[in-house]
Amino acid sequence: MTQTTNQDTYRTVDVAVRGGTLHTALWGPEDPDAPTILAVHGVTASHKAWAPVAAALPEVRIIAPDLRGRGRSNSLPGPYGMPSHAEDLAAVLAELAPGPVVVVGHSMGGFASLVLANRFPERVRSLVLVDGGLPLQVPEGLSDEEIISSVLGPAAQRLNATFPSREVYRSFWRQHPAFSADWSPFVDAYVDYDLTGEEPELRPATRYEAMAEDTADLHRGASLLKALDELAVDAVVLRAPRGLLNEPTALYAPGYLEGWAEKLPGLRVREVPDVNHYTIVMGDAGAAAVAVSVREALAGS
Repeated sequence: MTQTTNQDTYRTVDVAVRGGTLHTALWGPEDPDAPTILAVHGVTASHKAWAPVAAALPEVRIIAPDLRGRGRSNSLPGPYGMPSHAEDLAAVLAELAPGPVVVVGHSMGGFASLVLANRFPERVRSLVLVDGGLPLQVPEGLSDEEIISSVLGPAAQRLNATFPSREVYRSFWRQHPAFSADWSPFVDAYVDYDLTGEEPELRPATRYEAMAEDTADLHRGASLLKALDELAVDAVVLRAPRGLLNEPTALYAPGYLEGWAEKLPGLRVREVPDVNHYTIVMGDAGAAAVAVSVREALAGS
């Protein structure tokens, strides 16, 4: 007898949203009443970032869209920003989930998840925020472009580059320090999916203007602070101790998230050892830690 894994259950659907359709993947049981989560990816990523987490949660139905301006949703028009993403995510849940779900957001996906919970509370049971969701520690007075460079660095620069072949793009990613010890078939599939066009003019699927508008919204938009002020569901935030380039300077400094937890009674902080901002979802150890928090959230613990 062949054992079915969540990778065997992968399928996609397109959900009607403003300006077109949002390309959305599902893993796990077909039954809409099965334990279900909504998984929301980061600022330059796609739903493929969640494949390792799906492998760690074979019993869970996982709904994972490509956000507006990314992946196979990259033709959707602006405006972007967290309120727009929240509206899109609510539309996905209205079509694919009969009741409120646990929402898991990585990086910028954590910010979008918080705004979703604030604007559409009937759709969200609780939140798992994975190295994201809380205001970033960025010096005051920086321009939007300086903030993009400070926070995202090469991840933003990549969006304006072209690549002559898929193998060249894979080689580009294999040199990325975040994956030096965590390359896997999941990362291969993630990288292959993250290309549009034809050789020799292949481009990353994320639209630069979507990334730029969303990054600016994280710092100047009012929706996130409102969502935090009015947080009405339990939330756990998982911190990666290393940054986007596997550097020891993490996205959130030690102790910073605990300061937010003191202000927000429903927020808990958990550190995931030996991961960086990428491998907290795309590496085996990180995906296993996310799975533990998801199972706790589904159990209501």
